[in-house]
Amino acid sequence: MKFVLSAAFTPLTDLTALAIAADSNQWEAMSFSDHVVHPEKLSTPYPYTEDGQRRWQAFTDWPDPWVTIGALASVTRNLRFTNNVFVLPQRNPFLVAKAVSTAAILSSNRVTLTIGVGWSKDEYALMQQDFHTRGKRCDEMITVMKKLWSGEMVEHRGDYYSFDKLEMNPAPDAPIPIWVGGISDAALRRAARLGDGWLSDLQSTGEIIECIARIQRYRREYGREHLPFSVMASPNDAWEPGGYKKLEDCGVSHILTMPWQIYHGETASLAEKEQSIARFADEVIAVMA
Repeated sequence: MKFVLSAAFTPLTDLTALAIAADSNQWEAMSFSDHVVHPEKLSTPYPYTEDGQRRWQAFTDWPDPWVTIGALASVTRNLRFTNNVFVLPQRNPFLVAKAVSTAAILSSNRVTLTIGVGWSKDEYALMQQDFHTRGKRCDEMITVMKKLWSGEMVEHRGDYYSFDKLEMNPAPDAPIPIWVGGISDAALRRAARLGDGWLSDLQSTGEIIECIARIQRYRREYGREHLPFSVMASPNDAWEPGGYKKLEDCGVSHILTMPWQIYHGETASLAEKEQSIARFADEVIAVMA
């Protein structure tokens, strides 16, 4: 079992210190959420709460994940970096491929791209991308980016993207893992069909296990059950080794968490966050190892 530090809702000015603390305390990775803007009013309800309201307040920091990863890779040695999640079809595939590959190279291959299709029609409109075709475009974008990351002359003819032979360099010298987030049936199928892993939402242990079972069934359907597959889960009812062990036994490889919420609550200071990272490493990560 490996542990990933969630940087969601965290002030940008805290991130360097937290990355250094995580790197020094045997955390596997640090993960960044993704929003370009925060519309004051939503035309699309937030799908992960009962009342449709967002889990965060206006004026929360949402730093660009790839600029942030590039900066934090320079002050860490072993810590990996990922997303929870990066809204892929909200962007241009060439620009995403360039940003992710650059971060992978500068970090010495410490990047995993965790993608989702998002839920905010408002942000899609502002980014001038079609909200209604986001799922199909996401699938094709994965194909396009993998071609670009080869560093060779490549071409593509698809439903949404077409181009003649070109190359994009510098190219990463190792494959960039792609994990897929989401709990809809379409997301679970995408993870099974195209992903190297899956990211849960904030779910109960039972819900996470049920999703894993469905993904495993879909992977068998797609003939991909023999390939390595990671699961990064964010349980809302497990905070200690016993609970994590149950998830590990059912296929969870990574736990995404904010340890200061366990020890100090959401309003923890930077010093309390750093202390929580070290304490969790002693009380949980060392035990699970």
